[in-house]
Amino acid sequence: MSRHLSRTATRGFTLIEMVMVIVITGVLAGMVAVFIAKPVEGYVNSVRHAELTDAADTALRRLARDVRLALPNSLRVTTVSNVNYIEFISTSAGGRYRDASDGSSGGSPLSFTNTATNIFNVLGPMPSNPALAAGDYIVVFNLGVGYNPANAYNYDTATALCRAGGCNIAQVSSVSSNTVTLAANPFAAQTPPLPSPGSRFQVVPFATQAVTYACPSGPTAGNFNRYSAYGFIGLQPTPPAATPALLAANATCVVNYTQNAQQRNGIISINLTLTDPASQDKVSMFYQIHVDNSP
Repeated sequence: MSRHLSRTATRGFTLIEMVMVIVITGVLAGMVAVFIAKPVEGYVNSVRHAELTDAADTALRRLARDVRLALPNSLRVTTVSNVNYIEFISTSAGGRYRDASDGSSGGSPLSFTNTATNIFNVLGPMPSNPALAAGDYIVVFNLGVGYNPANAYNYDTATALCRAGGCNIAQVSSVSSNTVTLAANPFAAQTPPLPSPGSRFQVVPFATQAVTYACPSGPTAGNFNRYSAYGFIGLQPTPPAATPALLAANATCVVNYTQNAQQRNGIISINLTLTDPASQDKVSMFYQIHVDNSP
């Protein structure tokens, strides 16, 4: 008796079936891409917009923080070669000095009559956080540019002397307890003497001194930079002789500074625009900063 064995044939995909699968897959992928492309593009745009907004906000907050520490009547704004320059003298603290006419006895008042007397006592707590230290500067009754000798910009850092017309700033030589020793006393050389009505002084830290923010006014965007520690210049430097710190790239800004009639307060407004060079996406942010000019 003979037995026949049957062999089952194995089938695969035919070429036509493979082509159909590829075509259907492509159609489905295209449909998915149509629905996904816009949300993905929107997400990328929102991330880029958020990054520009964050960069603009950070730069303007840094400017606002510095301006609020500006020495009264030291802020000045100018535009040269399509660049806005915002300059001021930075302070870290303040205090009251002992005055010969305050009715108190003993101690060492700040002299406005004897240039050889360069020691004075601080009334109340000493400036702290940061503490007043050797090398820092003391400024008394700053009225600003055009009001020599009550003008801190009239101090020559290179010679440690006042320029012609006098000034109201002195460098600290040493500090001990509540006693401050100055390298020299320019206050006694003022004509006329200009003591503070409230016996107040401001501290200008040596590490900062004058500060300038530079931002292109347009039409071409550029770097929004910060300069510091370049001394005190009678004419506003453009740009200062210092290494810039970059705050934001591809920036333009519109700056306006307004003082009230008594020059005791001011408002500086800045409209900063940042541009993404690849997409040309733009973000504009407007800030107004109060300036206290009460010396």
